[in-house]
Parts: sequence; structure tokens; C-alpha cells
Amino acid sequence: MEEEKVTGRRGERPVSRVRAVLEKYRVLQRLLLLFALLGTCMVIGDGVLTPAVSVFSAVSGLELSMEKEQHKYIELPVACAILICLFALQHYGTHKVGFLFAPIVCIWLLCISAIGLYNIIHWDHHVYRALSPSYMYQFLKKTQTGGWMSLGGILLCVTGSEAMYADLGHFSQSSIQIAFISVVYPALVLAYMGQAAFISQHHNFESSYHIGFYVSVPESLRWPVLVIAILAAVVGSQAIITGTFSIIKQCSSLSCFPGVKIVHTSSTVHGQIYIPEINWMLMILCLAVTIGFRDTKHLANAQGLAVITVMLVTTCLMSFVIVLCWNKSIFLAIGFLLFFGTIEVLYFSASLVKFHEGAWVPITLSFIFMVVMCVWHYGTIKKYEFDVQNKVSVNWLLNLGPSLGIVRVRGIGLIHTELMSGIPAIFSHFVTNLPAFHQVLVFLCVKSVPVPHVQPEERFLVGRIGPKEYRLYRVIVRYGYRDVQKDDLEFEKELVSNIAEFIRSTGECDKNGFVEDTDKPSDKLPPISTGIPLWEEDGDLDASASPHKEIDPQNIAPKRKKARFMIPKSAQVDSEVRRELQELMDAREAGMSFILGHSYMKAKSGSSFIKRIVINFFYEFLRKNSRGPSYAANIPHASTLEVGMVYQV
Repeated sequence: MEEEKVTGRRGERPVSRVRAVLEKYRVLQRLLLLFALLGTCMVIGDGVLTPAVSVFSAVSGLELSMEKEQHKYIELPVACAILICLFALQHYGTHKVGFLFAPIVCIWLLCISAIGLYNIIHWDHHVYRALSPSYMYQFLKKTQTGGWMSLGGILLCVTGSEAMYADLGHFSQSSIQIAFISVVYPALVLAYMGQAAFISQHHNFESSYHIGFYVSVPESLRWPVLVIAILAAVVGSQAIITGTFSIIKQCSSLSCFPGVKIVHTSSTVHGQIYIPEINWMLMILCLAVTIGFRDTKHLANAQGLAVITVMLVTTCLMSFVIVLCWNKSIFLAIGFLLFFGTIEVLYFSASLVKFHEGAWVPITLSFIFMVVMCVWHYGTIKKYEFDVQNKVSVNWLLNLGPSLGIVRVRGIGLIHTELMSGIPAIFSHFVTNLPAFHQVLVFLCVKSVPVPHVQPEERFLVGRIGPKEYRLYRVIVRYGYRDVQKDDLEFEKELVSNIAEFIRSTGECDKNGFVEDTDKPSDKLPPISTGIPLWEEDGDLDASASPHKEIDPQNIAPKRKKARFMIPKSAQVDSEVRRELQELMDAREAGMSFILGHSYMKAKSGSSFIKRIVINFFYEFLRKNSRGPSYAANIPHASTLEVGMVYQV
């Protein structure tokens, strides 16, 4: 009792209450999901706006380096050409050109630091006093509404900081913190202080307010600085583009975004990926806003709203992390939210005022992406619920008898399914409509795991469904994100070899013809560490794997021996194993057929109008135009049988 009181004083009890409230009310969960998706959509919008703002701002320096009539017609084509080249080179991956990034960024930071320091010394060395927060208070007190509205225009000073955290896929957290505190932040402070010193002595440059940086650069250095600025803009744009790829990949893994093709451009760094569809979509949108606005002011307003929205959402979600994940006091989370949230709400409201001056762009983009994500997530949940509710029980299978109530033809039938346990409804649908089936049935589930490579001896997880005489097996195949799936002939060979090995290994310890439902790994098969459950609800379990373990690339099970279809001579069990192996060999020689299920979602009769629109039109449109499973591309069409089924949800 005393321990419980202490725990309550330490803040664990409020944490439990917060978690209990979130788990109890589904409405709160949905609101939290929508809030997180809002921030995600704004990050995607930032991926559209940041390259446009960065490149167009850098190219705008041509106004001071060329005649007025010349720069008027060359700025936009040059900016568009740079953007096209930037997106066209994405498929090569960051690691191919990443060795240039560090020198470019270092030169750029050194350049702006030197120019800022020069302006401070040459024009107004007392500008360092502006570091005092008291001047901010005096400015807002004097200007009032005008000063508050101007806050939305200075958000461009902090944009780009979110790109550093997008680079967490490339660098460690500590390296980013050290680089920002020791190099990036001091360089930015010197650069902005230098511009302020220049502005304090030059009050007649309002006509060139949108290129304030370049007017503060000495005339003899403008061309070299222009080139460095363009290169630095490309590097900064690369960071946010890669970050957009990363967040879309995570959304797709969480069933919040339609399936896309993900290309891993590095064999060592998980975060370096390339998504072709998203890349070209970003390029088109980026060119559209660049050509549509042709003005850094409106682009900056749009990017500012996107960035401050991401910051505000991050702050709110961070307060939940403090309570639910770090188990800190709820008062600490509220204090964190009030302190940072108040500042961000002030900037957010100032940016929202500029809705008609470009801020409508991120709102429009986020709304479109939000609709896509919500529709896909809703449809995916309904599809999963239908699959779970309509799984075929093993009892139904047992009542059919060993022949399954139909004629068993020679060969191996490979049924692809997303379910890792239970018999999919597509199987009963197939059996009901066709009079014959293969003598050996394999329910195949292909899964990707978050490790670069899966060892060949750890790739296949084999289990049995029902008694031995049914010849029904479940095989889960695991691929790392850098593994290349083999062609169909090599895959068939490995699949049959692993099933044969499973038959031999379990035949010695299962004399009754069943695989026992136990969480303990078999003594004959080494335990395979995996997060994929292999047990069947009705009692058919693969004894070779524990469902409660997770993947540990450092703790790989010992290499298993290759199956050699060699059968011992004596004992009743050996004769059963001999018969099962012989039947598997005969089925392999007869050929293998691939059976794919195609589901079509349709709202039930009597559903609301909105549900019918979402499921029958929007979700089906996204499903037809999104990427299917990766294994489908490697299946030979001549041996493929597609089974369609309508899901009434």
C-alpha cells in the first residue's frame, strides 16, 4: 500500500489516467490521429515549398548581378531548370553525391559568417545589442498589431530547422545537436546581425527588400556568393525531399498512405530511400507553385505557415510523449506545452493572417493529402476487420475430411495471403466455386522486416495447418529491406526444401500426426527470433518458432542443414515421413500454381451516403492506382490464378 502511494506521488497514477482515458474513448484516438496526420501533411507540403523557396531565393540574386531586363526573363527558367535537375537526380541516392554536401554547407556557413562579420564591423558594431530579448518586447509594444503581423514574415529565418530532424535517417541525434549549436546557429546569428547592421545604415533599399541578403554582400563577391547560395539551396532542398520520402514510407507502413514503390539507395543506411511516384509528384507541385507565384514573398508566407504548423503539432504531441512514453509528471508536460505552445500559437496566428498572400497553399495541399490518408486508413481498417471476422476455422476444415470435399489434383497450390494465422476467407471462396484443388496446399505470407538483410537460413518459417494427411502448410517468408527477391524457379526450390526440412524435423517428435500448440521451440529446430506470430487459434502451431520473440540481427539462430529428401529405413514414424516427403516431391514435379486473391471493397446496402462515396469510389480508386505487394511482380503469369472476392463492409 505504501509503495502504491509513493508511485502515485511520483506521477505514475496521472500517467495511467491519461492512458486510460485515451484507450477508453475512441473519439479521442481519432482526433489524435487526425492531429498527427495534419502535421504529417504539412511536412509533405513543406517538401513542396522548401525547394521552391530555397532555389528561387538563391536565383533572385541575379537581379543585382544583371541588367533589369535580362534578369526579368532568366530568373524563372533558371530556377525551374535547377528544380528539375534536383528531382531528376534523386534516384541516384544521397550517398552518391553526399560527399559534396559537407564541403558546400561548410563553405556556405563560412561565407555568410564572414559577410555578416564584415557588415557588423563596417556598418554598425553596436548591433550585437539586438540579442537582448528586451528589444523584442519594445518592438511589439511600439508596433502592436503591425508588429504582430510582421511575425509571419520572419518565419523564413527559422525554416530549415525541421530538415535537420529529417536527416536523422542519415546522421545521429548527437551529431546534429553538436553541429547546430557549435556551427550552424552562430553562423546564422552573425549573418542576420550583419544584415541588420547594413539595413540600419541603408534605409532606401525598400525596393529590394526581397533580396536583402544580396544587397548586403560586397559587389565584388556577388557572383561567387550567388553560385555558393544556389549549391547550398540544392543541399537544403535535398534534405527535406529525403525527409518527405521517409515520412511517407512510415505512413505507408502504418496503413495511412497508399502503397508506393520504395527504393533503398544505400546498403548500410536504412533512412536513405527513394520513392519515384512521390518524387515526380513533388517536382510537379514544386514547379507549379514556383511558376504560379514568381515571388519569394508569397512563397515564404506559404512555407512559414507549413513550418509553424509542424512545430505546433510537434509540441502538442511531445507533451503526450513526456507523459506516456517518458513517464514524467503531467505538470511538466503542461508546462512544456504552455511555454512553447504560446510562442508558436503567436507565430501561427500571424502566419494565418497572410492566408490570401500565399498561406493558402499549404492548407490546400495538406487538405488533399489528409483526405487521401484518412480514406486509405479507413478502408484498410475495414478490410482488415472483414478478413479477421471471416477467417475460416480449422473445425470447418476438419469437417471436410482429408479430401476437403473435392478432388485433389497433382501439384502444389501456393495461396498468397496477408494473414499470418488462420485460414483466409479467399480459400473457402475458392473451394466453394471450384471442384478440384492441389494435393499440397501452401498458405504463403511474404513480410518485410526492418533489417537490411535476412540470412537465408532464417528466411522461411514453416508451420502445419491441421493433421498431416491434409497436406496443408503455412510458410512465412521474410525479406530485409535490401534483400532482392529471387526468380520463381529459385524461390520454388528453396520453398520446397524448407517444407521438406520441416516435415523431417517434426516427424520425429510428432508421432500422432499433429503439431502441438506450444510456445516452446522444438528441440530439432533452432528457435527463430521473430515478431511474427505462427500459432493457429484452433490449435495448429508451428513448433519451430516462438511468437513472443522479436528480430535481433545480432542473435541469429544457428544455420540449419539443407533438406536432402533422405528417409530413414525403420520405425512407423519414418514411414509416415517417407510418404509425406514422397508426396511433396511428386507434387513439385507436377508443377506449382500461384493463387492470388483480389478483394473489391463495397459498402453494405443501407450504408450512409458518405460511406458509400468513401469506400465505393475514393478507396477503390486509390487501391486500383496504388502499388500492390512486391512479390506479385515476381510471380510468373503463366502459372497464376487470380480469385476475386467482394468485401461487403
